[in-house]
Amino acid sequence: MLFTPFLAVSQDADSLTKKPESFSLQSDSSNHAAVNKINGAADEGVKMDAKVYFTLLAADFKEQFTSPFRTKRKDWLKVGGFTFTLGAVALANRPINRFAKNLHANNRGIASASRYITDFGGLYEVYTLGGFFTYGLIFKSQKAKTTAMLATQSYIIAGAISTAGKYLFALQRPYYTDPISNKSAPIFRGPFYAFKKAPNGEKLSSSDYSSFPSGHTTAAFAAATVYAMEYKDKPLIPILSYSAATLIGLSRLTENKHWPIDVVAGAMLGYLSGRQVVNNYHRYSKVRKHQKSAPKPVTFNLQYLNKQVVPGLVYNF
Repeated sequence: MLFTPFLAVSQDADSLTKKPESFSLQSDSSNHAAVNKINGAADEGVKMDAKVYFTLLAADFKEQFTSPFRTKRKDWLKVGGFTFTLGAVALANRPINRFAKNLHANNRGIASASRYITDFGGLYEVYTLGGFFTYGLIFKSQKAKTTAMLATQSYIIAGAISTAGKYLFALQRPYYTDPISNKSAPIFRGPFYAFKKAPNGEKLSSSDYSSFPSGHTTAAFAAATVYAMEYKDKPLIPILSYSAATLIGLSRLTENKHWPIDVVAGAMLGYLSGRQVVNNYHRYSKVRKHQKSAPKPVTFNLQYLNKQVVPGLVYNF
């Protein structure tokens, strides 16, 4: 399940799935290349009303969670690279964790900033999205409103995948000492471990075994990727978006809430989820516009022939 957003966006950027999930998209062919090509911020998308929003949200969910069943062989190589990267980061879990804790303990300024920054990957993120949408309402910017709504889609989907990963892997938090093994280590306990009881008979807390992946980092990169892609024509916005998301991820280390592997996995998941959401929206917009501009199969007309008005039917094929 954790790999599903990676698989969902591993398809070619200028192609469509053969059968989209909640709406009808055209299959790939050379004749439809202009329809299938996605230019991101360069495209003027369809207006994002409630119907379009929930249609796309349902399609995004289905596409990401069913992507492993329609994955090509070459895509599994990318998944292998994804897994290898996480494995390499896992080897540095302990030393990076110690460095981050010492940095927090010995630098009052970093400790203060860290507590403030980390909140923007949680509840404050919702305020940020709401503020951006309000900006679009006040200044009548459809693009700002659409971008904010796409960011909420990415936020919701990435959050769902992150939550599923937390339950499935049940990685022990860095601040927590397991009462059963008496160890404080980056150990994956599995989905049912939190249902066990400590030696003293008390129930374990599932939140202490929900380290992987970092939900704050996932949400931050999910929203940042949407902003970066929709405003890629303004170089400062992608820089600010990814910089803010990176700071949130680093704050999870200095706050000792996550291991490095959690933050890297969260960043990857958020980024890939954001890309899938944006690309899906622009594919949908392309198809909708193409359908509106396409000639109707049968049209009625009147023609003047031999001094008479003759009705006629024209069939387009």
